[in-house]
Amino acid sequence: MPGPTSGEDFDLDDIPPDPPVHHAEQALLGALLLDPHRLKTIGPLAPEHFASPAHAAVFAAMTGLTPPTPAVHAKEPAWITAVHSRARAQSPGLQPPYLHTLVSFCPVPEHAPAYARMVRAGHARRTLRAQAEHLTQAATDPTAPDPATTAMAHADALTGFLDNLASLFPPHPGSLPRTPLPPPPEHGRGDEAAYEERALLACAVAHPKTLTAMRWLQADDFATPLYGQLFRCVAQLAHCGDAVDPVTVLWEAQHHGLIPPLPPREVLDLLTTPAGAAEHWGERVLRRSLLHQARAAGLRIRAYTDDPANSVHQLVTGSRRALADLTAVRARWHHATRPAPTSIAARAGPRSPRTKPASTVRTGR
Repeated sequence: MPGPTSGEDFDLDDIPPDPPVHHAEQALLGALLLDPHRLKTIGPLAPEHFASPAHAAVFAAMTGLTPPTPAVHAKEPAWITAVHSRARAQSPGLQPPYLHTLVSFCPVPEHAPAYARMVRAGHARRTLRAQAEHLTQAATDPTAPDPATTAMAHADALTGFLDNLASLFPPHPGSLPRTPLPPPPEHGRGDEAAYEERALLACAVAHPKTLTAMRWLQADDFATPLYGQLFRCVAQLAHCGDAVDPVTVLWEAQHHGLIPPLPPREVLDLLTTPAGAAEHWGERVLRRSLLHQARAAGLRIRAYTDDPANSVHQLVTGSRRALADLTAVRARWHHATRPAPTSIAARAGPRSPRTKPASTVRTGR
């Protein structure tokens, strides 16, 4: 039985076509081979902006050489020969005929600045996608010693990159992407998450006054929606100053329509076994919510970059909106984990003992 790599299974139609940015790179390099002095007109561009390694090598060779004078360039192929010789050091498989092919792929050499803008846009899309991947991976890496800090560092880098893109690419009408949003990732449910959320509920019922200082936690932060709604019931009773115990919470849960899904006996058992401190379990729940939002933002941004219909400005606008939910959870996370402020007296240190001013003795004349 032939394997999946047999010749009869190979079809040239299975090879994906080159994206438009590939043709923009060819057109730009062709224009610069035809007229090397157009290098001064294309704006800021670097070899890493090119998706093709061969194209990057050709452009790096161009920027590392001194263009010939127009008179010499019109008579001799010195420029294309020098570019090929220098580019082969980075791309050994580059053949001289391909450089002549690049020249033939340039429709209008005067449009080199437009081709360069396309190359920069393609690089921006690829870089944004890579940064979104880093954010998603950091939010789901179980081996990281501090995944929340790592994920937020990637979010900061992504935000800075978006700010830079916004300054390079002008806005235009219809700046919101129309890409269908991917389904939200499943919350990190599991035995550990369920245990922590149950422990939080029991501690909150046993010590409802602690919820006054835990307004940074919301029902949407829970991985199990039913537990989040139970927390909303407990918090509502506590904030209103009503009696809080397993029975009153059960009664409140009934008014919120939670009792058919949850048997009353199960609710009572869940709320009567406190262990630990509510603040500790609350921070655990909020951290899981923070990482969930980071992953959701990364997946959403990646979906935008995978849609070729989005311009760079649309990518910036959509990505900033994707990060907005993460920013909101992050603000609550900082509020929950910031160190307790020290009093002014403690910062100033102990008071020094007062000394009476020395008495002034007046002497007569």
